Amino acid sequence: MDQAMNQGWRYRPHMLSAFSWLLAGWIAWEIFYYEQFKLNAAEGSVEGVFLPLATWFGFPGHEPLFRWGVALLEIAAATLVINQPTRWFGALMTMGLMGGAIFLHTLGPIGIDPYNDGAMLFKEACFTFLVASLLFLLHRGEAWAMATRLRAPAHA
Repeated sequence: MDQAMNQGWRYRPHMLSAFSWLLAGWIAWEIFYYEQFKLNAAEGSVEGVFLPLATWFGFPGHEPLFRWGVALLEIAAATLVINQPTRWFGALMTMGLMGGAIFLHTLGPIGIDPYNDGAMLFKEACFTFLVASLLFLLHRGEAWAMATRLRAPAHA
């Protein structure tokens, strides 16, 4: 009986790896899906989100730069989250991007439901933030190992 229990635990890293891939796949799909609207300057993306935000920040004529900048950061995060060695950093970057989106939806000029569709964009940002948080939690050991490698040596 004990041997069967111990044997079951042996497969745990594989289950966590599959779960990690599932979470990373969700993040990448979610981000890459919305890039088509940002990069193609869809009317809802420009008029509904980025133009009001650029105006709110005091740069109304620079909406395309703002939209493209966000798109490039999101593409970088999705690419990093797909790659196993950089998954922790991609998850952390996604948390920052989705946290910014949540903040700007709640306190910015676009509001929770800019498209009158039941706040789908806001709900997806919240869910993706939670997924990225869970993914970062799963890979926190890798993040900690990187932080300790980059730490400056103590002075003698």
